[in-house]
Amino acid sequence: MLGRGRTVDGVEMKFEVPQNETIYSLLKKKANYYVGHAGKLGLWVELDRELNFNYMVDEDGWHWREIGDRWWHVTEKNTADALRFLMTRRRNQPFFLNVAYFATHAVDGDTRQYMPQNKSMSMYEDDTIPIPATATDEAWQRMPPFFGQYNEGRTRWRWRFDSQEKHQYMMKNYYRMASEVDTSVGIILKHLEQEDELKNTLIIFTTDNGNFHAEHGLADKWYPHQESIRVPLIIKDPRMSPEFKGTTSDEFTLNTDLATTILAAAGLDPLPSMMGRDMSVLYRNGGLKPSATAQTRRKAFTPTDRRQHPEPASDGNGKYHSGSESTWRTEFFYEHPMHTNPDFIPASEALVRKDFKYFYWPNFKYEQLFDMKNDPGEMNDLYNSTNPIHQKKLISMRKRFRELKRMAHSDSSIIL
Repeated sequence: MLGRGRTVDGVEMKFEVPQNETIYSLLKKKANYYVGHAGKLGLWVELDRELNFNYMVDEDGWHWREIGDRWWHVTEKNTADALRFLMTRRRNQPFFLNVAYFATHAVDGDTRQYMPQNKSMSMYEDDTIPIPATATDEAWQRMPPFFGQYNEGRTRWRWRFDSQEKHQYMMKNYYRMASEVDTSVGIILKHLEQEDELKNTLIIFTTDNGNFHAEHGLADKWYPHQESIRVPLIIKDPRMSPEFKGTTSDEFTLNTDLATTILAAAGLDPLPSMMGRDMSVLYRNGGLKPSATAQTRRKAFTPTDRRQHPEPASDGNGKYHSGSESTWRTEFFYEHPMHTNPDFIPASEALVRKDFKYFYWPNFKYEQLFDMKNDPGEMNDLYNSTNPIHQKKLISMRKRFRELKRMAHSDSSIIL
């Protein structure tokens, strides 16, 4: 929403959201867009509705609710609210709509966790959902020593996955709810097609976090492992070069890129405080040409965008970097704040690359190193390895991690 890392005090869950710097307010006030939100806002702060929205419906925390004379499933409600926006919007303005489905989020505190629509209950009925390779007690025992039975990820594992039967029950309902979201997306796209707007509309499908489905003996999110930080990203863009349609990319794209991408599509430059990049450079006008290194710091992409890329990391001969005018990032800094207390959800940070990943747990000053090519399941912590290659990698990644963290928490006008 702000296109940058969190603003925090230390490692606690504290947010600062300048009301006139959200993508909602920028699109509404600077680009004259008709702006709507339908679904879970998920913020711990109040947004000025007049400043940010023309249309706003916030639904959070439920799967079934009686509204009027009928029971609604939250995904049905999200769909209806999205369609209401599209049908009532001003036809003389461009529009932006964020449909933030509450599904597949569980209902916290309800032992059933996932409650699909009745019409979906026959889906996956005869299927057996595979159990992840790292959904083992051994994987749990290899977690850092401060991961105890009161860790919220472990608590939710007990709610959902502490038996084979429960794992099948939970995952089938989870997939049913995901399929309902897919159906809803289809309904919205069909409406845009009927309005003859689909061909003119940029559509981004993504989510805010991944999910542990018993990997490492955990459930939910919050931590730097692949299951938690990888998210879907599907883009349909009428400006896309034909050779990229229907293709995939393994580039590192981040949630901070969303704001910059959306603003660019509306003809707006990012604010100096934004740290993301317009993802459309990956698939427009032939895309970025492959380049192994980014040797120098370069300014960004328009005469009015004054942000700069940091210098490449000192290790790797330019291989590891946050991008340049002609290259895309090959590493990134990750962080998630502590929630409540470190026994509940400890803060976690990381430097992520495709070959190695460095973890740092700031509440405990605890480090980990994983070889992502040979150990994609992140089972073998190399922090105590006596292999000189691993020792050198730990030192260089620790150094680069501290550099990127310092930049992410600074007021510098940079692209990370």
